[in-house]
Amino acid sequence: MSKTLAFIGSGNVGGTLARLAVAAGLDVVLSNSRGPESLAGLVAELGPRARAATPAEAAEAGDLVVVSIPLSAYEKIPAQPLAGKIVIDTLNYYPERDGRIAELDANELTSSELVQRHLADSRVVKAASNIVVSQLLSLARPAGAPDRSAMPIAGDDAAAKAEVVELLDLLGYDAVDIGTLADSWRSEPGTPLYCKPYYGEVPEGPRVFRAGI
Repeated sequence: MSKTLAFIGSGNVGGTLARLAVAAGLDVVLSNSRGPESLAGLVAELGPRARAATPAEAAEAGDLVVVSIPLSAYEKIPAQPLAGKIVIDTLNYYPERDGRIAELDANELTSSELVQRHLADSRVVKAASNIVVSQLLSLARPAGAPDRSAMPIAGDDAAAKAEVVELLDLLGYDAVDIGTLADSWRSEPGTPLYCKPYYGEVPEGPRVFRAGI
């Protein structure tokens, strides 16, 4: 994969994924709500494969785009420049931080469906949302490692999920396919899959498990 990975939100999760991406040989474009100048330190740490931009510029530049912001700000994600692109949704709903969102409280849709509704012309895949950020870097392993972990992913577009599986493989993880965006609640806070790594014997190439839950 020789694609550019862009980030809308470059804090704990986004910044860690960017480190893994640069280590895997990918170019990254970082952005946040405070402006490119606030990311100078992270860009300097990551080196020549990294640059900073505005969220709209990052959305334009990325072949795949990771969104890692508080869910309460999901409507600020620039939809137009993300049209047709794969968007990796790492967001979780924390009412104590995000405030109450009636549709989520009523279980009318999942947080990923909420993001997909806003990004109607994008292909949203839920991933990297159930792992403790302190483990996100430390648990990454090369393909074939017997102690490699797998992350749950969910999405409505099979081709988009396949690209995210390929990306996760580069970053050091296998994947557990838990279904559609409507099924993504299975890895949300408060579920058995939240903050739980998965291990198993590793055949050659990226593993994609089907979750029997």
